[in-house]
Amino acid sequence: MRCRHAARCCSRRCGGGWSPGSWRNGSSPTASRSACRCSSTNISGASSVAIERQRAVVLLSGGMDSATCLALAARRDGCESHALSFDYGQRHRAELDAAAVVARQLGAREHRIMRIDLGALGGSALTDLGIAVPEVPGDGIPVTYVPARNAVFLSFALAWAEVLDADFLYSGVNAVDYSGYPDCRPEFIAAFQAMANLATCRAVEGRPIVLRTPLMSLGKAEIIRLGSGLGVDFAATVSCYQADASGAACGACDACRLRQAGFAAAGLPDVTRYRGPVDSG
Repeated sequence: MRCRHAARCCSRRCGGGWSPGSWRNGSSPTASRSACRCSSTNISGASSVAIERQRAVVLLSGGMDSATCLALAARRDGCESHALSFDYGQRHRAELDAAAVVARQLGAREHRIMRIDLGALGGSALTDLGIAVPEVPGDGIPVTYVPARNAVFLSFALAWAEVLDADFLYSGVNAVDYSGYPDCRPEFIAAFQAMANLATCRAVEGRPIVLRTPLMSLGKAEIIRLGSGLGVDFAATVSCYQADASGAACGACDACRLRQAGFAAAGLPDVTRYRGPVDSG
């Protein structure tokens, strides 16, 4: 028996008779995606066969890495891209406003914000206002690590990808210029892919959802150059762990330091808005 989540109506998939928002809130699929070939009429009145686009769910935090990842999915790879952000109780909520702007700029088919309260668990400076965000580099995994955050986010994204019958799941995790988080490593991504291959209807049917991490081996400067070439507006992104309500950055936290160093190494102007003067040394 085919998984009921593994298909979407032809008219909703490729455009014939489609209307915006007609299936966004959980309508039941009615036809196999693999059989999706419907006739449509172009502006000249001639009948044509719509060409199916591959579909992707893209994790979008509102920062520079995830913005570049969305640009890769939508503009380089040509995927119908569905962006997913999380309101998880983070102190830097301005990143959610940034994510909405970036999703519009890069042509996401849809942008959803999931609300989950990781702050109720505590254990991170990003979700517990009683834990200070460090402004001096330290040893070991920093207190800005949110326990198992990427495992949680990817699980939600995987579930949505299966409902959408998506081919790919994009994440901007990076193991070069990053803060040492264990869930940004290639080993974690490989383990999650293995789990997804066991946990989803698509994979059981021989059509696994492929987790793509195109930034994994890139340094921050390389990511900035790549995103710039794809038209990413980095001025619209927010990376700072202590960004104010308007998105202005502190210039001192680990995320800000990595961002500053990336622009400098890329030889491009730092377009970040800071609340005050920044020590470039």
